[in-house]
Amino acid sequence: MKAEANVYRGADFLIKAAGPIFTPEQFTDEHKMIAKTAKQFLEKEVHPHNERLEGQDFELVQELFRKAGELGLLAHSIPEAYGGLGLDKISKGLVGESLGPAGGYGVAHSNHTCIATLPITYFGTPKQKQYYLPKLASGEFIGAYCLTEPGAGSDALAAQTTAVLNEKGTHYLLNGSKLYITNAAFSDTFITYAKVDGKAFTAFIVEKKHPGLSLGPEEKKMGIKGSSTRPVIFEDCKVPVENVLGEVGKGHLVALNVLNLGRFNLGSACMGAAKFSLSLALDYTQERKQFNRAISEFSATQEKVAKMAMRIFALESLQYRTAGYLEEALGGLYESQDHGLIAKRMMEYAAECAICKVYGSETLDFVADESLQLFGGYGYIQEYKIEQVYRDSRINRIFEGTNEVNRLLVPGNVLKAAAKGAFDLEAAATQAFEEMQTPEVPYIGTLARETEAVRAMRRVFLSTLGLAAKSYGAEIGEQQEALLKLADLAISLYAAESAVARTQQALEQNEKKAQHKVEMTQIFIDDALLESEMTARQILQGMTEGEELARYTAMATGELSRLQRGGTVAAKRQLAQTIYQAGQYIS
Repeated sequence: MKAEANVYRGADFLIKAAGPIFTPEQFTDEHKMIAKTAKQFLEKEVHPHNERLEGQDFELVQELFRKAGELGLLAHSIPEAYGGLGLDKISKGLVGESLGPAGGYGVAHSNHTCIATLPITYFGTPKQKQYYLPKLASGEFIGAYCLTEPGAGSDALAAQTTAVLNEKGTHYLLNGSKLYITNAAFSDTFITYAKVDGKAFTAFIVEKKHPGLSLGPEEKKMGIKGSSTRPVIFEDCKVPVENVLGEVGKGHLVALNVLNLGRFNLGSACMGAAKFSLSLALDYTQERKQFNRAISEFSATQEKVAKMAMRIFALESLQYRTAGYLEEALGGLYESQDHGLIAKRMMEYAAECAICKVYGSETLDFVADESLQLFGGYGYIQEYKIEQVYRDSRINRIFEGTNEVNRLLVPGNVLKAAAKGAFDLEAAATQAFEEMQTPEVPYIGTLARETEAVRAMRRVFLSTLGLAAKSYGAEIGEQQEALLKLADLAISLYAAESAVARTQQALEQNEKKAQHKVEMTQIFIDDALLESEMTARQILQGMTEGEELARYTAMATGELSRLQRGGTVAAKRQLAQTIYQAGQYIS
């Protein structure tokens, strides 16, 4: 956790201010082109056939994959040497965002291009890459990822599927079953995890044609119906030894690290779906009239719109900030065979990727729920698209690791670093306590209050984490109630800092054009301060009492409440009017 000056390491946002970050304002022409291609594909090829996709017409899904392959939309994360485009992680995020409103097809597409392809991209042998990647890039092959089992969900390494080498040493015989496998019905490749001789957790590339692989029945799901979800069953499934992915016994390097990119990807898709959901609400509330007025004219509606827009802005800011970090870490490793280095780089931003997943999925759920509420009874009827958005959104808080598991990763990373001596938590907490007791320093400038608010949120996080570590000692890992709330403080901090840093950079480029961002950032900070204060108080109430509780609560409350400002109702109304005038989310 200890970082060199001006060098950002994973989870550094918890202990120090960010330097320059990547923002959407830095998109290149190439970035804009791939995003435009994906959006046109969504509008021309996916949305017009939504009824067939909801009816689980998987032949259509396969046809869409082939068309996406022709457009290069399956190839962004595959090296040029293997039939791909070799694009950066910003492009990956843009495609994910653009297809976020695609419902079940979007899930199928994202699963294929991320966790079903990247294991081969980063951990495959040259021979494996040469054979599989061109087919995955074109849509000739569709991929699936087989990790979850009936008895191994969040605890993925508890898998019971086994792999035993046959007498000739030519094939592994896999036995076991995998559950909830996306794309199962029409996949050609299955990235599968099994324990060699019941012990060595290992990754394999299994093909549909390998004898002994069969599928269970299609699951009857609440949403994402345009994607297939089935059990995959292995009964003495013969997998050639050359289809081991990575090294025997090191499947965890593939499974857990690729999931970090999957979580980032999920955040991008949720962002795109949230923007789409807001656009549906904007259109409807301007058309629907009650009491002789458009619903959009009511201040309660305007508050909802403002809160949805500012939360999407924060998500957009942290999502592309994380994309920039991932590109810095992985940008030069497409051709590398150093799997240890690749795994280390993928793990570097595990906390940030977890936040993308949590904040993205919960932002989408919030926006979908509020949008449906604005539709009233019509929102509950399938004729209106928001009904499907609402159903499709719910799964995002579950797959790629539940939000609870992902939350625990965030403070867990800091505590592990402290335990290894890489970060002095006691010193950081002490410094945070001392700074919270110093006299208030006036803040001057457009974003001075917001910048100070980020510092204050960091002080409250560090001081509260330090107090928790001191109070619980070695048992802190078992105090999940406190850890989950500490994660909420950290997530709010990352979102707030991302929004402030992005807007500050925009101000430096063009002050006039940045005014809308300034408004959204200021309003977002207003709410983030209140939410962080309440969360900190809940943590303190759980681990302190009496005079100690009163003292620490007063300190945390004072640190955050001193930065509150008035006029928030008028500010939200103004933001909503700006969004309505644009007719869509704008940043």
